[in-house]
Amino acid sequence: MKKFTGKLIFVVGPTASGKTNVAIQIAKRLNTEVISADSRQFYEEIPIGTAAPTSKEQEDVIHHFVGNLSIKDDYNASKFETQVLKLLDSRFYGHQYVVISGGSGLYINAVFKGIDELPDATEKVREKVHGIYESDGINALRKLLEELDPEYYNQVDKNNPMRLMRAIEVCFQTGKKYSDLRKNTNAKRSFTSKKIGLLVEREALFNAINSRTHNMIADGWVGEAKKVHSDKQLNPLNTVGYKELFAYFEGQYTMEQAIEKIKTNTRRYAKRQMTWFRKDESITWFPPSNISAMIDYILE
Repeated sequence: MKKFTGKLIFVVGPTASGKTNVAIQIAKRLNTEVISADSRQFYEEIPIGTAAPTSKEQEDVIHHFVGNLSIKDDYNASKFETQVLKLLDSRFYGHQYVVISGGSGLYINAVFKGIDELPDATEKVREKVHGIYESDGINALRKLLEELDPEYYNQVDKNNPMRLMRAIEVCFQTGKKYSDLRKNTNAKRSFTSKKIGLLVEREALFNAINSRTHNMIADGWVGEAKKVHSDKQLNPLNTVGYKELFAYFEGQYTMEQAIEKIKTNTRRYAKRQMTWFRKDESITWFPPSNISAMIDYILE
């Protein structure tokens, strides 16, 4: 199939900033489709707690990579990159633009500039690192990575055991720092890109987080979490909201305490997301309500 050059429009920002709505509005104006780059919305078992696009929203605009996986599937940013690039080859055949939206910086970067090809660890190394996690927990991983590669330790999401273990595995396998092996060079793309960031005032964002938390509880989040509680060790469930609800199920919190913990930890997560995105000078920032200005920017 002949490859058509198109423009990929990234819509990024912290959780609860309105990315789904903005992506849909832009897609409608441009008569195109939306790709989700939210690494938790991929999983079909947890749509409520991940604020996945609703059935109505997906009827209004075609969405890709929403509810397409099971929490038990093995998935990563490299696979996402490969699948999105393949999808774009076909989408740009009929569309000049495609919208991609999400708050997962690693997955956004995977599509925008590519993932470094790093060596796979041997089964022996993998078992060693996973054994450390299983016996001593995530704090042991953090301490070990800080010793092996302080530079990457200061960049990585320290609440994500999979990313910690991956970096430690590479260090053990190669005897080199993970950060030294990352090329950080942009892969060639057959399309052009523009990045739109959603800029929300701190107080308004925190209010949105608090309100959305209560709405998701009302929509059945507790029941959804109960269905996957037995699989709590899986990485897709190592995320804000589910961890607190699991603790509630196990008697560590009251329901009210769990809700407050979710709000607090979601606000912290939003801060980390903004720290990540503010470092990206390729992003142009807009208030979520200013769709017309975003369209003008896209069409420049």
